[in-house]
Amino acid sequence: MRLGAVIITMGNRPDELKALLDSVARQEGDPVEVVVVGQGVRVTGLPEGVRCVELPENLGIPGGRNVGIEAFGPAGAEVDALLFLDDDGLLERTDTAELCRQAFAEDPRLGIVSFRIADPESGVTQRRHVPRLRASDPMRSSRVTTFLGGANAVRTSVFQQVGELPGEFFYAHEETDLAWRALDAGWLIDYRADMVLLHPTTAPSRHAVYHRMVARNRVWLARRNLPAPLVPVYLGVWLLLTLLRRPSAPALKAWFGGFKEGWTTPCGPRRPMRWRTVWRLTRLGRPPVI
Repeated sequence: MRLGAVIITMGNRPDELKALLDSVARQEGDPVEVVVVGQGVRVTGLPEGVRCVELPENLGIPGGRNVGIEAFGPAGAEVDALLFLDDDGLLERTDTAELCRQAFAEDPRLGIVSFRIADPESGVTQRRHVPRLRASDPMRSSRVTTFLGGANAVRTSVFQQVGELPGEFFYAHEETDLAWRALDAGWLIDYRADMVLLHPTTAPSRHAVYHRMVARNRVWLARRNLPAPLVPVYLGVWLLLTLLRRPSAPALKAWFGGFKEGWTTPCGPRRPMRWRTVWRLTRLGRPPVI
């Protein structure tokens, strides 16, 4: 199975990027071909054999990753699966690529593998990095309904069948959009605790656009993918959860601004999932209302 890797960078973490590339180069088995996408920046000092695509502007996380996918041919057709890795991460083990190959080879319906993210110093996996509701045990692998954007592997057949990441999202929830489309097409998603990306513990709210885009994209996600009766239920639940978390006044203002924007701006094509997919998500432990 041919593997490639896509890494997007803002050019502000050259040492971490080099360490990540070294960890990819150390993977056992056939070499993993790597494409680095510079988001509106020049990228220098890359090892020999690593390809680079320099964009004139920052296209956001899904937009940049889509460019990386296309660097491997239409919908990534030149390889069988692509690894997507944050540029400040590090593959802990040397057999992660081989584990990916084995997982995809053993289950032809497996479309996406979500890695475990662990802090390099403490070894702790944040609860939000376990893509299921029952997240108390990050060491338990399981079938899931979404995946982690900066630490995963996707079979390129998924892109060829359901399309790539929603570039208009720019940041937040693009993984769930792809996951729901993949699940509706019959693919499976696994969370694997033995495939580890070391990554410093961070808070998603460190991004200035976090609250606005989380809210806007949550609305877009529902409008694009959910059956009409579930759209208000899903968004009502998330509105309640947001209020219960008692964000600061500026954060709440940004959130409501994004929520309004999600309703008043185009969200892209609407392809509501089938009700049997809703039931499938429910059986997997995460009905699409939360």
